Amino acid sequence: MKLKLLYLPAIFSFSVLLLSCGNKKPEAPKVPPPVAVNTYKVKKESAVYFDQYPATVTALNQVDLRAQVTGYITGIYFKDGQHVKKGQKLYDIDRQQYQANYDQAIANLNVAKAGLEKAQQDADRYNELLKQDAIAKQTADHAMTDLQAAKMQVAAAKANAARIETDVKYSVLYAPFDGTIGISQVKLGALVTANQTLLNTVSSDDPMAVDIEVGQKEIPRFTDLFKHPAPASDSVFTLQLPDNSIYPNTGTISFLDRAIDPQTGTIKTRLVFQNSAGFLKAGLNCNLRVKNNKDSDLFLMIPYKSVVEQMGEYFVFIVNDSSKVNQHKVQLGSKLNDKVIIKDGLNEGDKIVIDGIQKLRDGSAVLQAVPKGK
Repeated sequence: MKLKLLYLPAIFSFSVLLLSCGNKKPEAPKVPPPVAVNTYKVKKESAVYFDQYPATVTALNQVDLRAQVTGYITGIYFKDGQHVKKGQKLYDIDRQQYQANYDQAIANLNVAKAGLEKAQQDADRYNELLKQDAIAKQTADHAMTDLQAAKMQVAAAKANAARIETDVKYSVLYAPFDGTIGISQVKLGALVTANQTLLNTVSSDDPMAVDIEVGQKEIPRFTDLFKHPAPASDSVFTLQLPDNSIYPNTGTISFLDRAIDPQTGTIKTRLVFQNSAGFLKAGLNCNLRVKNNKDSDLFLMIPYKSVVEQMGEYFVFIVNDSSKVNQHKVQLGSKLNDKVIIKDGLNEGDKIVIDGIQKLRDGSAVLQAVPKGK
């Protein structure tokens, strides 16, 4: 009985607590105060700038030198990396066997020619005797047949001699054009196999080609630059080398490829640069800078600090009529000092946030200062 009396105060206190909680209304969620920001009104401005494209330097002409006869290397007549002239002797392959075969082929050709001369004399004599009815017609016909056979033997001997002479010529390799030869892949005394062994590579070095990939939207621009090239003194096309220095010579468009790559949606464009000093090497990766110098062109430009980067994509905060911001994806162009050109994603007159963006998220309310674009 006493135990039950001890529990009564506790039960009463718990009931009062439940009633008080049941009558309490839930608090409304707190609305964050507006973020104080500075804004900028997007407008068009004139600008001279360079678009940049990843580029690869390549040789206009390049030939792999391969052995076309089998034999041992008996002579190397250049230094690795040397500039060579067209027709310069580069390699000797042992030609003793080929020269001996050629000498034998010439001897066989001379024998065939002697046989032809005899057959011609016999045919002429028998034809004269046939006119006088001094011999049977069959004898004259056989002589003419022997003459035709002798002619074919001479033709076969000539073809064989020409084929073997080609082997003799192939035993010596010459530079196919002016250019730079690479590191020899074979040494003196090495055995090389016809149509298999790579001896070396020769590539032209002045001028050099520079290849880039151009998007479909830019094809009209590059086609116009190709058809109406700028004066040589104008720096429309320049190269930025890997050390960020600018290559001293300007380039010109050589051609646009015949078709667009369906996988990338780009078209290969080749430019040509003079390379008398030899700075450009095949395989060099650099940036091609294309100057946009039309005074009449106006571009949407915004302060670069207003741009937010997220996982390789770029965004800005646009202020709407309700003084709230919407995060908007943009496509950036060239950066000019503290501003950047906007290729897509904004319209002239849009109001964007330029200060305080680190405190914002999509839908945040803002308290605007006077737009700096005005």
